[in-house]
Amino acid sequence: MPNHPVDVHVGSRLRMRRTLLGLSQQKLGEKLGLTFQQIQKYERGANRIGASRLFELSRILDIKPSFFFEEMPAGGSALAQGVEEPADEFEHEFLGKRETLELVRAYYKIDNLEVRKRVFDVIKALATEESEKTSSKSA
Repeated sequence: MPNHPVDVHVGSRLRMRRTLLGLSQQKLGEKLGLTFQQIQKYERGANRIGASRLFELSRILDIKPSFFFEEMPAGGSALAQGVEEPADEFEHEFLGKRETLELVRAYYKIDNLEVRKRVFDVIKALATEESEKTSSKSA
């Protein structure tokens, strides 16, 4: 039986928050009394997370339980039937990558707001430059 889209979404939100906090699967598993393999199964959506476990996870990860359901694709009937709706391409392609999560975590570790703004401006400028190079090559 394929993984239910809701379980996959909840698992991806778990992985995102765990990574943003810098917790390994092993450490999170220890806090819950589980193995890292069980955390992996939760994150893939292979195993469904029960309500009490979801509540415990929200406490450990310092989030509201509703966090796990945020940004879920609209159309509950499609989800109930196990039909996946097209996800936002950006979210699906980039936000789930470990590199993105580590970049965001490092960015927010910069306490000086002016320095953080300058880092942001540099990244935006580099991205714009790359985008312009790519579009001029294809023109």
